[in-house]
Amino acid sequence: MSARYLLRFDDLCPTMNWKVWDRVEEALISSGARPLMAVVPDNQDEFLVIDKARDDFWARVRAWQERGWTIGVHGFQHTHITDDEGLVGINRRSEFAGLTLAEQERKLRSANQIFEREGVRAEVWVAPFCSFDDTTVTALGSVGIGVISDGLWIHPHADGNGVVWIPHQIWRFRRMPFGVWTVGCHHNRWTEEQLQAFVRDLAAYRERLVDVPAIIEEYADRKRRWSDRVASRAILAMILAKRRARENGLMKVPADAY
Repeated sequence: MSARYLLRFDDLCPTMNWKVWDRVEEALISSGARPLMAVVPDNQDEFLVIDKARDDFWARVRAWQERGWTIGVHGFQHTHITDDEGLVGINRRSEFAGLTLAEQERKLRSANQIFEREGVRAEVWVAPFCSFDDTTVTALGSVGIGVISDGLWIHPHADGNGVVWIPHQIWRFRRMPFGVWTVGCHHNRWTEEQLQAFVRDLAAYRERLVDVPAIIEEYADRKRRWSDRVASRAILAMILAKRRARENGLMKVPADAY
């Protein structure tokens, strides 16, 4: 089967880049895409303060969900608490990994309370900085979230507790021969050139887009295999190698384009 692509937008909060987002949203609606929207419940990360806070933010989130877009809870406050790389191993900073079960459950309950207050249903976990641990997975059960968007496999799978893992492996569209690939988009600092590239890619890959409900329906009974572990190690090695090359000035690789 040809590769399919799930669009995911991270760092959505009242102070995000609205000038870019309004154009992105228009393109998404026109294409019929149903992305995964990673919403920060109570943003305290200054890096995500791009524009003046919009009073209609939560109304927009409700509209996304009513449109059939999937809402993910993107941590609690999107803050750097620990230097733990967690289960995925991409970043050595985390809002959750390394904390106690009680503290992680407190954060998740607080996040869920905000969503409930605003009339929004959290359907998927999206960890800030791609970092969380086994304790986080346990804590997610306490707030009723059974889908995780992370991991470097090629196909989604369900673990022994029925939690569905949808991998997140790329940060821009790439031609792949097979598999399910989550394209993680960080629109807050997109240039005009990056925005135009996204719009072109969205049109080019439109027929290969997939949404979260369709993935869950197809992969809820699939278990993780040895080939998934091999693929995960290979993709992680590639991401880290490109990061080192960028940091050493050996190649130009945007920070969100691994």
